[in-house]
Amino acid sequence: MLRINQLKLPVTHTQEQLEKKLIKTLKINRNDMKQYRIRKRSLDARKKPELCYVYSIDLEVKHEERILKQLKGKAVKVSEESYRVPEHGSEELHDRPVIVGSGPAGLFCAYILAREGYRPLIVERGAPVRERKKDVERFWETGLLDPDSNVQFGEGGAGTFSDGKLNTLVKDAAGRNRFVLETFVQFGAPEDILWEQKPHIGTDILIDVVERMRGKITELGGEIRFHSQVTDILPDERCLVINGKEKIRAGAAVLAIGHSARDTFEMLFERGFCMEAKSFAVGVRVEHPQQLIDRNMYGRDERDGLPAASYKLTEKLDNGRGVYTFCMCPGGYVVNASSEPGLLAVNGMSYHGRAGENANSAVIVTVTPDDYGSDHPLAGVQFQRDLERRAWEAGAGNVPVQRFEDFCENRKSEELGSIKPNIKGHYSLANVRGIFPEELSLSLQQGIERMDHKIRGFADKDVLLSGVESRTSSPVRISRDEGFRSSIPWIYPCGEGAGYAGGITSAAMDGIKVAEAVISKYRLCK
Repeated sequence: MLRINQLKLPVTHTQEQLEKKLIKTLKINRNDMKQYRIRKRSLDARKKPELCYVYSIDLEVKHEERILKQLKGKAVKVSEESYRVPEHGSEELHDRPVIVGSGPAGLFCAYILAREGYRPLIVERGAPVRERKKDVERFWETGLLDPDSNVQFGEGGAGTFSDGKLNTLVKDAAGRNRFVLETFVQFGAPEDILWEQKPHIGTDILIDVVERMRGKITELGGEIRFHSQVTDILPDERCLVINGKEKIRAGAAVLAIGHSARDTFEMLFERGFCMEAKSFAVGVRVEHPQQLIDRNMYGRDERDGLPAASYKLTEKLDNGRGVYTFCMCPGGYVVNASSEPGLLAVNGMSYHGRAGENANSAVIVTVTPDDYGSDHPLAGVQFQRDLERRAWEAGAGNVPVQRFEDFCENRKSEELGSIKPNIKGHYSLANVRGIFPEELSLSLQQGIERMDHKIRGFADKDVLLSGVESRTSSPVRISRDEGFRSSIPWIYPCGEGAGYAGGITSAAMDGIKVAEAVISKYRLCK
C-alpha cells in the first residue's frame, strides 16, 4: 500500500476532482488504481479567504514498486497494522470482572473483555442512555435534578452530553486510537471521523452509538445493570456493595467512575485507597456569534460548504498561570451540567449538524493544589464545590450569565446586548466574576482580552460569560502501578475519573489498556 501526503485541493472540490488529482500525481491510468481511502484531511486556512483541504491518502495500485520509484519521494510504502489484544494470562479468575461506570472508559474496557470471552458485568449508578436523555431534558425544562441521572451520570458518561469530540493528543503506536474510531463507526458514527483532523460525533448521534455498543456487549455475554451504585468496597471479601445492601463478588474490578463521582471518591478515601489531589482548570463558558468565528477563521462570511468554524487558543499570563480554551462547541449550546443539589456547573454541547447560532467554548485557568488551601487528597473536590455553590447562588439556581463588559467592571449584568444566550436550562443575569477568587477572575479577564488579538471580537463588550466551568477533568488521581492496579491489587482505577485521561478518546483508550492488563493477568472465566 502507498501513502501520498500533502495532496491539496480547493474546499469546494468534488470526489471526481480528488480522484483526478490522485491519478495525475501518480502518473498512472485510472485502471491502475485498485482502491484508495482517505487517511487524514485537514483544513489549510493560512491564505484566507483562499482555503484548501490537505489530504493524506492510502491507496492500492498495480505495479506498486515501479510507481513508488518514479514518484521519487512523493509517496511512501506503508503497511496497515490492526490493533491486537495481548495473550491471555495464566492466573485463574474465579469471578467475572466488574466494571464500575459506563462512560467511554468503562464501555471500551467492557467491550474488549466481552470480545475475549470474559463476560464482564457493568454496574452503572445512572439510567440507560434514552431514559437518561429524558431525565436531562426534564431537568433543563423544570430544574428538577436527579442526582444519579443527569449530564454527568448515566450510560455513556459525561461526554454523551457534549460535542462528542474525538481528537486527542495521546500518542499510541499500538493502534488503540484508530480502534476507538473504527468501533464508533461500526456502531453508527459517521465514517468521516476516521479522517477528519478534528472529528466529532454530536450528542444526537452519540446516544444511538452508545446504545448499540451496549447491545453488542450483552450479545457477547456481558451484562449491564443500571441504577446500581457502588457504595462500598470490601477488600478482603473481594466484593463490591451495590446501593448499600447487595454484595457482588468480582474477580477483578475496574473503577471507571468518571470525574464527577465525588461521593465515590470519599468512599475510596475512607477505604484507604492511595490517592492525591491533582491540578485541573476552572473558568467560564464564553459565547460568540458563530458568524464572527467563521469570519475570523475562514476570512469570509460565506462558508461555501465548510463546517462551522472552531478555534483553540492559549495564553501564558505574567502571573505564571495559563489560560486556554477547552471543549469548543461550534454552533452549540451552553448546558446546565449540575449533578448535586444546590451546586451549579456548566458545559458545552453540540449536535452533529452544529447548526446553532452561537459558538461556545470554555475559557479556563489552571489551578493547582496550592490553590486549594489544604493538602487533603480531596481538597480539589471541595474547591470545585465551593465555586459551584457560589455559581448556584449567583444565578438563584439558574445558570448565571454576564456580559464581558460587566465582568470586567465586576457588576451584575442588568440586560443583554447584541448576543442572546443559547443555553439548555434556565439562566439568570448575574455577576459571574464574583464566583471566583479575584486572582482567577483577573486571569480570565486578561486571557480573554489577549485572545482578542487572535480572534477580533473575542473580547467584545456583549460577549456572554456563563459559570461555572468546573468539571474540566478529575481533581483526584487514584494511584495505580505499572500493571494498572490500585493499592488494592484486584481493583483497577481507570479513565478520566481516576485521573488518567481527558476526553472521550483518551478515556476509551485507557479503558482498553486496563482491559489488556486484566487479560494479560487472568485466563478466561469458566
